[in-house]
Amino acid sequence: MGLPQYSVIAPVTLQTMGEKIIANFDPFGVIRPLGLTSVTQASYFSLPDLHIGNGMDIPRLPFSIKILLESALRNCDGYQIREQDVAKVAGWHTHGPRHEIPFKPARVVLQDFTGVPALVDLAAMRDAISDLGGDPGKVNPLVPCDLVIDHSVQVDYFGKANALAMNETLEFQRNAERYTFLKWGQAAFRNLRVVPPATGIVHQVNLEYLASVVFHNKAANVCYPDSCVGTDSHTPMVNGLGVLAWGVGGIEAEAVMLDQPIYMLLPDVVGIKLTGSLPPGVTATDLVLRLTELCREIGVVGKFVEFFGSGLSALSVADRATIGNMAPEQGATVSYFPIDTETLNYLRLTGRSDQQITLVEHYAKLQGLFRDDSTLEPAFSQIAEVDLADIEPAVAGPKRPQDRIALSQLGPTYRHMLSSPVGNQGMGLTESELNRHAAVTIQGSTETISHGAVVIAAITSCTNTSNPSVMLAAGLLAKKAVEKGLKVKNYVKTSLAPGSLVVTDYLQKSGLLPYLERLGFYLVGYGCTTCIGNSGPLDPAVEKAILEKNLVVSAVLSGNRNFEGRVHPLTKTNYLASPPLVVAYALAGSTAVDISSEPIGTGSDGQPVYLQDLWPSNREITDTIRQFVTPAIFKQRYADVFSGSQAWQQIPIAASERYAWQIDSTYIRKPPFFNGMPEQTPTPAPLAGLRVLAIFGDSVTTDHISPAGQIAADSPAAAYLSEHGIARNDWNSYGSRRGNDEVMSRGTFANIRVRNLLVQGSEGNLTIHHPSGDRLSFFDAAMRYKQAGTPLCILAGKEYGSGSSRDWAAKGPYLLGVKVVIAQSYERIHRSNLVGMGILPLQFLAGTTVASLQLKGNEEFSIALSNDADQREVSVTATAADGSVTHFITRSRIDTPVEVQYFWDGGILRTILKKLLDKAYIVSDYHP
Repeated sequence: MGLPQYSVIAPVTLQTMGEKIIANFDPFGVIRPLGLTSVTQASYFSLPDLHIGNGMDIPRLPFSIKILLESALRNCDGYQIREQDVAKVAGWHTHGPRHEIPFKPARVVLQDFTGVPALVDLAAMRDAISDLGGDPGKVNPLVPCDLVIDHSVQVDYFGKANALAMNETLEFQRNAERYTFLKWGQAAFRNLRVVPPATGIVHQVNLEYLASVVFHNKAANVCYPDSCVGTDSHTPMVNGLGVLAWGVGGIEAEAVMLDQPIYMLLPDVVGIKLTGSLPPGVTATDLVLRLTELCREIGVVGKFVEFFGSGLSALSVADRATIGNMAPEQGATVSYFPIDTETLNYLRLTGRSDQQITLVEHYAKLQGLFRDDSTLEPAFSQIAEVDLADIEPAVAGPKRPQDRIALSQLGPTYRHMLSSPVGNQGMGLTESELNRHAAVTIQGSTETISHGAVVIAAITSCTNTSNPSVMLAAGLLAKKAVEKGLKVKNYVKTSLAPGSLVVTDYLQKSGLLPYLERLGFYLVGYGCTTCIGNSGPLDPAVEKAILEKNLVVSAVLSGNRNFEGRVHPLTKTNYLASPPLVVAYALAGSTAVDISSEPIGTGSDGQPVYLQDLWPSNREITDTIRQFVTPAIFKQRYADVFSGSQAWQQIPIAASERYAWQIDSTYIRKPPFFNGMPEQTPTPAPLAGLRVLAIFGDSVTTDHISPAGQIAADSPAAAYLSEHGIARNDWNSYGSRRGNDEVMSRGTFANIRVRNLLVQGSEGNLTIHHPSGDRLSFFDAAMRYKQAGTPLCILAGKEYGSGSSRDWAAKGPYLLGVKVVIAQSYERIHRSNLVGMGILPLQFLAGTTVASLQLKGNEEFSIALSNDADQREVSVTATAADGSVTHFITRSRIDTPVEVQYFWDGGILRTILKKLLDKAYIVSDYHP
């Protein structure tokens, strides 16, 4: 695991970069005229004309692999991407070797929680390169980048007509400094567009507007598949549109922005064959929850998933996008749907130009990227089959999105779940604790709440708000509920946060929005809100009752994530559900009742009302879509998508090449990632004297490692903000303060639900310092270790780092002094992020665990690293206080040669900075 035998920082010339690659470098002789009059004299790199005799026939390749192949073919420059790289991709086979390959996506998308720290890093890199005598102008996005501000709005106000305006006002007050920084970035960096707040959610805006399916590089007059990476794990949502895309950490995205390829192992591709059609009353949400469960069962982590079969023709692009959105919950890198007639229909529906639709169809058919029911079945590494007719209504929870529960089983099993041992499906309550309840009085009305009470019901997240069928189903269900005289309980916090302005338009035009409002589902904002943890406070009477009686209460949301502590600190059971089911549970007021068979309320006529009385028919939903979801509303809403509100337009811009850091800022702070950077890569050496900062079990998520939501009053981050004169009401969230390393390092492992096995029986921000034995917060313990010069390691179980593509889940441990993580397995993005920050990810060999090795966490560890670039097995020694020694072998999860360079340089950003400092390296801005 030493330095690779080739130089990653080799000088290049302009002749091997930019447009001239496309114009002059065609070693395989496959450039062809597009032959489309609407795109005059455009060319493309022909896959059918590529003949390499070392793999299967290109027509049998999975569609997703064909897109990787086209990218390698088009970007082949003899340096970053070589002829042998093209041959490796073309040689993909169902069970062939999985070589490292480079991939250059067409563009990058960002959201503001991850986009702000990415731009902060680039601004700091400009300073660093200038201080070292380089040209700060080299630090500039070289691919098209779109940043959508969607993660900052919180649900402070709800259940009233002016909630949207009041939340937006608070959003701008809290985030003025961040938004000023983003406007500076938009002016300072080329190829960066910013979609302002209160416009929509990044993935829905990408689906409805930004994605082109086929990209026309006007500067070079070359056409190729649209593809992107995004600083949000749900970027695969556009897989449903035929766009190959996946989530990466902000660190990796910054590299792509600076014209570096993504280095990855050529993936296995799991084919999921869909047949039949969904039964009446079953939604795309129910389908994606089953697929998520299935993918976790068969194991698709690090793999591509691609859908095929006649069932695709029964799914709209909106349905497919719901499935693509939850690729990270499935464990997949992508959940890809090929281009077909439904793709063209969706482009037409969303107001794309006739010229673009013609280009998509023409190019896809030329390249063998267009499917229909007669298309030759691709070869796959593994195949699973799903009959859509077998899908049933369901929810997922209470702690993980892959834990699907049939709707008919949630109520009947809820009490059993409460008393089951603490875990993914248990809360560990005793028999005497099961019957707790409390009276809650709000505005003169008193209700009784008990375990299972629904205190949050949120129609949220682009997972579902991008799909007119489920949004209109929610509206139709609300209409019938209001007409029967049903009301939502006063303790339920209701909210409606669409992913784009288009949703509001069709809900208004259809006359359904007033019915949702009558049930409390007023518009609260256009952003991720509850799904990201910005659910805002509960009514004080509700919070008091929950805390005093220690009640296990629920949130029901139409989102994609329900990890512990994410949705709200007080909701211990959180369920993902379709929007109409969110409304139904708001009416029922509890997840402990069986809404599939029991009444969810009593009508104004005194008669019980059942879910079946309210659920709209497929015909009602389809007719409403046809009448009110039209191209005109998409064209109108996206005509000025980059303009923003008056509040956005009034933010001043101070144009400058380098950012003027404010020393007293608690939002935007120059990060220390380039401090003390050596000019030469350090010589590989063993790591010794490591202490254990934490021992974690299975399924520790990036939310556990670096929470995005509320800042707890007793946390080190709260103390820091208070010391800097920030009132509690203005603390905002961890996610909003990711531009400040002081807050984020203090917020690392600050999730109130994280369980550190070093401190048995505890929950929250607590560890044990060794050898003193003192109990401290993670941050305070880490600072004590740092003062003593003691490096740190983390021990963990399976699926370490699952969840969001959160670069601060790697940056935070890096700043705490973590050098090594040893886990049973990793989620794909987090493993990459660890390497990207210079943290060594090691993996226990099969059958070996913390428990089997009898590790206690009080040992000192040493890691035997060598100068061998191919080192796969790494010896670890743990020495206990009594002198006893445990030796064990681990597997290095530095998976590619270029990652070796990143690790020894101290992270990918330092590697890139060294490259930019090379005077022979010429930056060519070749993208439109």
